[in-house]
Amino acid sequence: MEPEADSMPEVPEEILHMLHFQPAPGQFGPEVRDPGLWVWRVEKMKAVLLDPSEVGSFYNGDSYLVLKNDGEQGADLHMWIGEKSSRDEQVACAMLATQLDNFLGGDPVQHRQVQGFETPEFMALFPRGISYKDGGVESGFRRTQGSGPVHRLYQIKGKRNIRAKEVELSWSSFNKGDCFILDLGEIIVSWIGSQANIFEKQKVREIASLIRDTDRHGKARIVDITEGEEPEDMLKVLGQKPELAESTPEEDSKADASNTAALYKVSDATGSMTMTKISEKSPFAQELLVRDDCFILDNGANGKIFVWKGNGANAEEKRVALQMADSFIQQMKYPMMKTQVEILPQGKETIIFKQFFKNWN
Repeated sequence: MEPEADSMPEVPEEILHMLHFQPAPGQFGPEVRDPGLWVWRVEKMKAVLLDPSEVGSFYNGDSYLVLKNDGEQGADLHMWIGEKSSRDEQVACAMLATQLDNFLGGDPVQHRQVQGFETPEFMALFPRGISYKDGGVESGFRRTQGSGPVHRLYQIKGKRNIRAKEVELSWSSFNKGDCFILDLGEIIVSWIGSQANIFEKQKVREIASLIRDTDRHGKARIVDITEGEEPEDMLKVLGQKPELAESTPEEDSKADASNTAALYKVSDATGSMTMTKISEKSPFAQELLVRDDCFILDNGANGKIFVWKGNGANAEEKRVALQMADSFIQQMKYPMMKTQVEILPQGKETIIFKQFFKNWN
């Protein structure tokens, strides 16, 4: 389904009006610039830090901000939306996320998480798990100290359109027919299933090299592993390997269908937001991303929309990045509550985003 016209739907006045405000005095303190995990509940247009005893419990009628600040390694800002949260709360959450993003210099990668469809990255922030509760809760204060290395697991799957996607850090995510990357920071384990196809084997090496060269600046070591030869570093994180599931060709065909992507440029140079498709097939040339504009990478078939914010894009385009994504999702008739949104400032691109481009530099 293509958008019917180049013009984006009008941004609601309530959001445009609210997004011009800076944070209220004292709303966000300088301590949030330090490494740590910070969790706020949206309460009457304000973000209120949670009490330590409440972190990990989410009330389905509320919206939350979750900031994971890793210092020099960057920061991730998550907007968590409860399934019964009101439209007003969701608007306020978007406003507060924009204010916090501005407070942190526009550096965080922003994510929208919807109850029941959270990403593995979000779930990993709560080692003891998360729980859903009905209603709302009084809010207090939250601060955590320190953070260890971030471990991630990526699944590489497909035959024609091969893509990596982040999955739960567990042996239950593995099967014999795919390839996987276990990112341990200094060590990147490239794992090849016994039934993986040749295209997946090529792609897993490509993605592992991309992580090493762009995220680790060439300082990580890639370890190539075939099924049954798992190293101790891998077993320490995942535990002993169980019997893995088989794979079928039909799964690769499904993956090919969901891995398609298109690239759109979004601009308000004419006075209203307009959208222009600039490429309908990946891998894209990185040069298509112009620093003076914002872009939407449409991987909606796989339930994901990316908004890329060029450093030279104007303030209005950056402020309404989430609204751009929502308007796009509506035009494409993707399910709003099941479509993940990731907002990426130039220079903060994730591996999942970079993989859609050829020869990312």
